Amino acid sequence: MLDQRKVPLLAAMNTYVNDEVIPFHTPGHKMGKGMHQALADLVPQKTLALDLALMTELDDLHEPHGPIKAAQDLAADLYGADHSFFVVNGTTGGIYAMILTIAGPGDKIIVPRNSHRSIIGGIILSGAIPVFMQPEVDNELGLAMGVTPEAVSQALAEHPDAKGVLIINPTYYGVATDLKKIVDIVHGHGIPVVVDEAHGPHLKFSDRLPVQALDAGADIVAQSTHKIIGALTQCSLVHCREGRIRVPRLKAMLQLVQSTSPNYILLASLDVARMQMATQGRELIERAVDLANQARQEINKIPGLYCFGEEKLGNPGVYSMDWTKVTVTVKGLGLKGAEAERILRHKYKVQVELSDVYNILFLITLGDTEREVEALVAALRDMAATHHGTRDFSAINSIYAAGKHPASPEQVISPRDALFGNTCMVPFRDAAGMTCAEIVTFYPPGIPLLCPGEKISQEIIDYCHVLQQAGLHISGPEDYLLKTIKVVD
Repeated sequence: MLDQRKVPLLAAMNTYVNDEVIPFHTPGHKMGKGMHQALADLVPQKTLALDLALMTELDDLHEPHGPIKAAQDLAADLYGADHSFFVVNGTTGGIYAMILTIAGPGDKIIVPRNSHRSIIGGIILSGAIPVFMQPEVDNELGLAMGVTPEAVSQALAEHPDAKGVLIINPTYYGVATDLKKIVDIVHGHGIPVVVDEAHGPHLKFSDRLPVQALDAGADIVAQSTHKIIGALTQCSLVHCREGRIRVPRLKAMLQLVQSTSPNYILLASLDVARMQMATQGRELIERAVDLANQARQEINKIPGLYCFGEEKLGNPGVYSMDWTKVTVTVKGLGLKGAEAERILRHKYKVQVELSDVYNILFLITLGDTEREVEALVAALRDMAATHHGTRDFSAINSIYAAGKHPASPEQVISPRDALFGNTCMVPFRDAAGMTCAEIVTFYPPGIPLLCPGEKISQEIIDYCHVLQQAGLHISGPEDYLLKTIKVVD
C-alpha cells in the first residue's frame, strides 16, 4: 500500500533548494537571482528557486527512476491504473500521444464527429483515417451530447479493421454516455478504448458523478488535472491499462510530444494535486456537487433562464451527468450566450468558462464556496431583471426542428495529406466536388460539417448558406465569413 500523503517530487525539489547549491545550470535566471524585478515582484523567491532543471536527484520525466516515477506510481495507485504519466503541455499533448500509440499512417480510428481540435490534430500527426460517429444533439439547448452505444456498434460493424475507438466523456458541458456499455462493445471486437476525459479528473471522488473511464474499463485515458482540480494550467495525466495498449510505445509517444525540458513547478503541482485528491478529494468534490446543485436550483427560479439537469437523463446520449458543470441557457432573455458573457464580465465581474449561441457555462470546483455561488446567482438574477435582448432564435430553431442535415461527406484522403498537400482558396459557392483542407463548424451545435480530406458536396454548401442566413456562428475556416474555403489543389 502506497502512502498517498507523500509528495516525493516536491520533497526532492525542496531538498535540492535547501542544500544551498550554487547553480551553474539552466534556467538562466539561476533560481530567481537573475529574474527581472517586474516578474520577481509577482512571483515569490521560493517559487522561482523551484524552477529547476534535469539533475539526477530530481529525475527525468522521459526516463523516470526516482521521485518522478514515485509520484507517477502514486497517481496510478490512486486512480486505479497500471501506469500513469505526467503531462505538462496540456491534455492536447496527452491526446496526441494516445492516438499515436494506437494508430499510424492509413490506420482507421473511430471518433465522435464533434471531436476537439486536439483529436483532429492527433489524427493529422499520426496519418490515420478518422471514421466519424455522429453524437446526439439536443436541439432545445443547441448542444452535442454523447455518442450512443448503438452508434459505436454501427461504426464497428461498418469498419471492422479500425484500430481503436476514441470517446469524449464527459463532454465540456458535463454530459456522459453509457461508457461501460461502449467499452464492452469495443472490447468485443478486440481493440482498445481511448477516452478523452479532459473534463473528468474529479469523477473518481463522488458516487453522484459519472463513472470514471478507468473504472468503466477504458484502456487509455487523458485527464486535464488543471481544469477541475488543483494542478497548474497545462498539467494533465495519462493513465493506461496493460493488455490492449503497448506501454513502451505509449512512453515513446509521450517523449515525442513533450518538451525535453519540462517545468518542474508544473510537475510538482501534479504531485500535490494528486495528494490533495487522495487525502481530501471526496470531501472537496462532494462539496462542489452540493454547491452546483444549489446554484442550479436557484437559477431555475429566475424567469428567462434555464439550467438543465435530471430531466435530461435518459435522453439519447445522456446516460449520466457531471453536476459540477452548470450550463445556463439564456435565449429566454433574447440574449446570445456571448452577450450574456460580456454583461456578466463587465457589469458583475463574473467570468464564465465559455459561451455559445444559447448558453453560458460555469464550473463549480474545489476552489468555490457558498460566497462565490451566491454572487453568481445574484448576478444572474439581476441580469435577467435588467437586460433583455431582441434576438429572434426562431430561424435557428426551425432549422434544427426540421432535422434536415446533409449526408456525411466522403473522406477521400487523410486529414494529414489534406493539411500538408498543396492547397488554395476558392469561392465556397464553387467548391462542390473539391477536397476540403480545413475544418468548418457551426455553433450550435458545434459539430463539424467539413473536415480536412473530405469531399465538399453541393448539399453541404447549400446547408452552410442556410445556417449563415440564420445567424449561426462559424468556427474553423481561415475565412470566417465562408466566402472562400481552403481546398486541396
